[in-house]
Amino acid sequence: MRLKKLKEKKHLFKMMLSCIGLILFSLNMFSQETTVDSLHEDIYLNAVKLELQKKWPENKTINLVFHGHSVPSGYFKTPNVNTLSAYPQLVLKKLKAKYPYAVINSITTSIGGENSVEGAKRFKDEVLNHKPDVLFIDYGLNDRRVSLDKAKQAWKYMIELALKQNIPVILLTPSPDYTVDYTNPKNILKKHTNQIKLLSKTYNIGLVDSYKAFEFLYDDIETLKSYMAQGNHPNEKGHELIANEIIKYFQ
Repeated sequence: MRLKKLKEKKHLFKMMLSCIGLILFSLNMFSQETTVDSLHEDIYLNAVKLELQKKWPENKTINLVFHGHSVPSGYFKTPNVNTLSAYPQLVLKKLKAKYPYAVINSITTSIGGENSVEGAKRFKDEVLNHKPDVLFIDYGLNDRRVSLDKAKQAWKYMIELALKQNIPVILLTPSPDYTVDYTNPKNILKKHTNQIKLLSKTYNIGLVDSYKAFEFLYDDIETLKSYMAQGNHPNEKGHELIANEIIKYFQ
Protein backbone atom coordinates (compact mmCIF):
# COMPACT_ATOMS: atom_id res chain seq x y z
CA MET A 1 0.00 0.00 0.00
CA ARG A 2 2.76 2.43 0.96
CA LEU A 3 4.58 1.70 -2.30
CA LYS A 4 1.41 2.29 -4.27
CA LYS A 5 0.75 5.63 -2.54
CA LEU A 6 4.34 6.68 -3.11
CA LYS A 7 4.01 5.97 -6.83
CA GLU A 8 0.74 7.93 -6.93
CA LYS A 9 2.42 10.91 -5.24
CA LYS A 10 5.33 10.80 -7.70
CA HIS A 11 2.89 10.72 -10.61
CA LEU A 12 0.95 13.66 -9.17
CA PHE A 13 4.18 15.59 -8.62
CA LYS A 14 5.24 15.01 -12.25
CA MET A 15 1.85 16.23 -13.47
CA MET A 16 2.18 19.39 -11.38
CA LEU A 17 5.66 20.06 -12.78
CA SER A 18 4.34 19.55 -16.29
CA CYS A 19 1.51 22.05 -15.70
CA ILE A 20 3.90 24.62 -14.22
CA GLY A 21 6.22 24.20 -17.20
CA LEU A 22 3.33 24.73 -19.61
CA ILE A 23 2.25 27.89 -17.78
CA LEU A 24 5.80 29.30 -17.80
CA PHE A 25 6.17 28.49 -21.49
CA SER A 26 2.88 30.26 -22.28
CA LEU A 27 3.92 33.32 -20.27
CA ASN A 28 7.26 33.43 -22.07
CA MET A 29 5.58 33.24 -25.49
CA PHE A 30 3.20 36.02 -24.46
CA SER A 31 6.06 38.25 -23.34
CA GLN A 32 7.91 37.69 -26.62
CA GLU A 33 4.90 38.41 -28.82
CA THR A 34 3.21 41.21 -26.86
CA THR A 35 4.77 44.61 -27.50
CA VAL A 36 4.67 47.69 -25.33
CA ASP A 37 2.16 49.45 -27.55
CA SER A 38 -0.50 46.81 -26.91
CA LEU A 39 0.36 46.61 -23.22
CA HIS A 40 0.08 50.24 -22.18
CA GLU A 41 -0.34 52.71 -25.02
CA ASP A 42 -3.62 53.80 -23.37
CA ILE A 43 -1.95 54.72 -20.06
CA TYR A 44 1.72 55.41 -20.88
CA LEU A 45 1.14 59.16 -21.29
CA ASN A 46 -1.55 59.59 -18.63
CA ALA A 47 0.35 62.38 -16.88
CA VAL A 48 0.80 64.25 -20.16
CA LYS A 49 -2.85 63.78 -21.08
CA LEU A 50 -3.90 65.27 -17.75
CA GLU A 51 -1.76 68.32 -18.46
CA LEU A 52 -3.28 68.66 -21.93
CA GLN A 53 -6.76 68.84 -20.43
CA LYS A 54 -5.99 71.74 -18.09
CA LYS A 55 -7.32 75.22 -18.80
CA TRP A 56 -5.58 78.55 -18.29
CA PRO A 57 -4.18 79.51 -15.86
CA GLU A 58 -3.42 75.99 -14.59
CA ASN A 59 -2.11 74.70 -17.91
CA LYS A 60 1.48 74.69 -19.12
CA THR A 61 3.21 74.41 -22.48
CA ILE A 62 3.72 70.79 -23.62
CA ASN A 63 6.78 70.10 -25.77
CA LEU A 64 6.67 67.17 -28.16
CA VAL A 65 10.16 66.57 -29.59
CA PHE A 66 10.67 64.51 -32.74
CA HIS A 67 14.26 63.33 -33.19
CA GLY A 68 15.32 61.45 -36.29
CA HIS A 69 16.04 61.66 -40.00
CA SER A 70 14.41 63.07 -43.15
CA VAL A 71 10.94 61.59 -42.60
CA PRO A 72 10.05 63.50 -39.41
CA SER A 73 11.98 66.46 -40.90
CA GLY A 74 9.28 66.62 -43.58
CA TYR A 75 11.25 65.75 -46.71
CA PHE A 76 8.94 64.55 -49.44
CA LYS A 77 10.50 64.51 -52.90
CA THR A 78 13.99 65.77 -52.05
CA PRO A 79 14.84 68.64 -51.76
CA ASN A 80 11.21 69.69 -51.08
CA VAL A 81 10.30 69.89 -47.38
CA ASN A 82 6.56 69.78 -46.63
CA THR A 83 6.70 70.56 -42.92
CA LEU A 84 2.97 70.96 -42.39
CA SER A 85 2.19 67.62 -44.07
CA ALA A 86 4.74 65.59 -42.08
CA TYR A 87 3.66 63.50 -39.12
CA PRO A 88 4.99 65.81 -36.35
CA GLN A 89 2.65 68.56 -37.55
CA LEU A 90 -0.20 66.16 -38.35
CA VAL A 91 0.03 64.93 -34.76
CA LEU A 92 -0.09 68.52 -33.51
CA LYS A 93 -3.19 69.20 -35.60
CA LYS A 94 -4.93 66.09 -34.25
CA LEU A 95 -3.99 66.93 -30.67
CA LYS A 96 -5.30 70.48 -30.97
CA ALA A 97 -8.63 69.10 -32.20
CA LYS A 98 -8.79 66.86 -29.13
CA TYR A 99 -7.31 69.25 -26.53
CA PRO A 100 -8.52 72.77 -27.40
CA TYR A 101 -7.17 74.36 -24.19
CA ALA A 102 -3.65 72.98 -24.55
CA VAL A 103 -0.55 74.92 -25.57
CA ILE A 104 1.53 72.41 -27.56
CA ASN A 105 4.86 72.79 -29.32
CA SER A 106 5.79 70.27 -32.01
CA ILE A 107 9.58 70.53 -32.13
CA THR A 108 11.57 68.76 -34.82
CA THR A 109 15.26 68.16 -34.07
CA SER A 110 15.57 65.80 -37.03
CA ILE A 111 18.16 66.13 -39.81
CA GLY A 112 17.76 64.65 -43.27
CA GLY A 113 20.22 61.85 -44.02
CA GLU A 114 21.19 61.35 -40.39
CA ASN A 115 21.43 57.99 -38.60
CA SER A 116 21.13 57.24 -34.88
CA VAL A 117 24.89 57.24 -34.27
CA GLU A 118 25.08 60.82 -35.54
CA GLY A 119 21.87 61.79 -33.78
CA ALA A 120 23.16 60.52 -30.45
CA LYS A 121 26.18 62.83 -30.66
CA ARG A 122 24.02 65.95 -30.52
CA PHE A 123 21.34 64.54 -28.26
CA LYS A 124 22.32 66.37 -25.06
CA ASP A 125 22.80 69.80 -26.62
CA GLU A 126 20.13 69.84 -29.34
CA VAL A 127 17.34 67.62 -28.03
CA LEU A 128 17.27 67.57 -24.23
CA ASN A 129 17.69 71.35 -24.18
CA HIS A 130 14.09 71.58 -25.45
CA LYS A 131 12.89 69.91 -22.23
CA PRO A 132 10.61 67.38 -23.94
CA ASP A 133 7.39 66.30 -22.29
CA VAL A 134 7.37 63.44 -24.79
CA LEU A 135 10.29 62.33 -26.97
CA PHE A 136 9.91 60.44 -30.26
CA ILE A 137 12.92 58.71 -31.86
CA ASP A 138 12.78 57.70 -35.54
CA TYR A 139 16.08 56.53 -37.08
CA GLY A 140 15.41 52.97 -38.27
CA LEU A 141 15.25 53.81 -41.97
CA ASN A 142 18.73 55.37 -42.04
CA ASP A 143 20.30 52.95 -39.59
CA ARG A 144 20.78 50.59 -42.51
CA ARG A 145 24.03 52.50 -43.02
CA VAL A 146 25.37 51.41 -39.63
CA SER A 147 25.51 47.98 -38.02
CA LEU A 148 22.67 46.72 -35.87
CA ASP A 149 24.98 46.78 -32.86
CA LYS A 150 26.08 50.40 -33.39
CA ALA A 151 22.48 51.44 -33.88
CA LYS A 152 21.47 49.59 -30.72
CA GLN A 153 24.13 51.36 -28.65
CA ALA A 154 23.10 54.76 -30.01
CA TRP A 155 19.40 54.17 -29.29
CA LYS A 156 20.21 52.89 -25.79
CA TYR A 157 22.31 55.98 -25.10
CA MET A 158 19.49 58.34 -26.07
CA ILE A 159 16.81 56.33 -24.27
CA GLU A 160 18.78 56.15 -21.04
CA LEU A 161 19.60 59.86 -21.02
CA ALA A 162 15.94 60.71 -21.55
CA LEU A 163 14.71 58.30 -18.89
CA LYS A 164 17.15 59.76 -16.37
CA GLN A 165 15.23 63.00 -16.79
CA ASN A 166 11.88 61.19 -16.49
CA ILE A 167 10.97 61.94 -20.11
CA PRO A 168 8.48 59.51 -21.68
CA VAL A 169 10.07 58.01 -24.81
CA ILE A 170 8.28 56.56 -27.83
CA LEU A 171 10.31 54.67 -30.43
CA LEU A 172 9.28 54.40 -34.08
CA THR A 173 10.07 51.45 -36.33
CA PRO A 174 11.07 52.26 -39.94
CA SER A 175 8.62 53.69 -42.43
CA PRO A 176 8.84 52.18 -45.93
CA ASP A 177 11.42 52.17 -48.67
CA TYR A 178 9.82 50.57 -51.70
CA THR A 179 13.19 49.33 -52.99
CA VAL A 180 13.27 46.88 -50.05
CA ASP A 181 12.27 43.27 -50.70
CA TYR A 182 9.40 42.92 -48.25
CA THR A 183 8.82 39.32 -49.32
CA ASN A 184 12.02 38.51 -47.45
CA PRO A 185 11.12 38.24 -43.73
CA LYS A 186 14.78 38.88 -42.92
CA ASN A 187 15.09 42.12 -44.88
CA ILE A 188 17.24 44.78 -43.24
CA LEU A 189 14.33 47.03 -42.22
CA LYS A 190 12.63 44.10 -40.52
CA LYS A 191 15.83 43.42 -38.57
CA HIS A 192 15.93 47.02 -37.35
CA THR A 193 12.22 46.84 -36.58
CA ASN A 194 12.74 43.79 -34.37
CA GLN A 195 15.63 45.49 -32.58
CA ILE A 196 13.61 48.65 -31.93
CA LYS A 197 10.68 46.60 -30.62
CA LEU A 198 13.01 44.76 -28.27
CA LEU A 199 14.40 48.07 -26.98
CA SER A 200 10.89 49.33 -26.24
CA LYS A 201 10.18 46.15 -24.34
CA THR A 202 13.50 46.19 -22.47
CA TYR A 203 13.02 49.75 -21.23
CA ASN A 204 9.23 49.48 -20.90
CA ILE A 205 8.68 52.54 -23.09
CA GLY A 206 6.38 53.40 -25.97
CA LEU A 207 6.42 51.93 -29.46
CA VAL A 208 4.89 53.16 -32.70
CA ASP A 209 5.23 50.36 -35.24
CA SER A 210 5.37 52.24 -38.54
CA TYR A 211 6.68 49.09 -40.26
CA LYS A 212 3.49 47.28 -39.29
CA ALA A 213 1.26 50.26 -40.15
CA PHE A 214 2.32 49.96 -43.81
CA GLU A 215 2.33 46.15 -43.82
CA PHE A 216 -0.96 45.88 -45.71
CA LEU A 217 0.81 47.51 -48.69
CA TYR A 218 3.94 45.37 -48.89
CA ASP A 219 2.42 42.79 -51.24
CA ASP A 220 1.58 45.46 -53.80
CA ILE A 221 4.48 47.83 -54.46
CA GLU A 222 2.48 49.92 -56.90
CA THR A 223 -0.13 50.63 -54.24
CA LEU A 224 2.63 51.29 -51.70
CA LYS A 225 4.01 53.92 -54.10
CA SER A 226 0.72 55.82 -53.80
CA TYR A 227 1.66 56.44 -50.15
CA MET A 228 5.17 57.61 -51.04
CA ALA A 229 6.59 60.90 -52.32
CA GLN A 230 9.74 59.07 -53.40
CA GLY A 231 11.37 55.71 -52.71
CA ASN A 232 12.11 56.30 -49.04
CA HIS A 233 9.87 59.26 -48.12
CA PRO A 234 6.13 58.98 -47.43
CA ASN A 235 3.74 61.51 -48.88
CA GLU A 236 1.00 63.08 -46.76
CA LYS A 237 -1.14 59.95 -46.99
CA GLY A 238 1.81 57.91 -45.70
CA HIS A 239 2.55 60.39 -42.91
CA GLU A 240 -1.11 60.17 -41.93
CA LEU A 241 -0.69 56.45 -41.22
CA ILE A 242 2.19 57.19 -38.84
CA ALA A 243 0.35 60.07 -37.16
CA ASN A 244 -2.68 57.84 -36.56
CA GLU A 245 -0.47 55.34 -34.73
CA ILE A 246 1.10 58.08 -32.58
CA ILE A 247 -2.24 59.63 -31.66
CA LYS A 248 -3.36 56.37 -30.03
CA TYR A 249 -1.12 57.29 -27.09
CA PHE A 250 -3.15 60.44 -26.52
CA GLN A 251 -6.65 58.92 -26.66
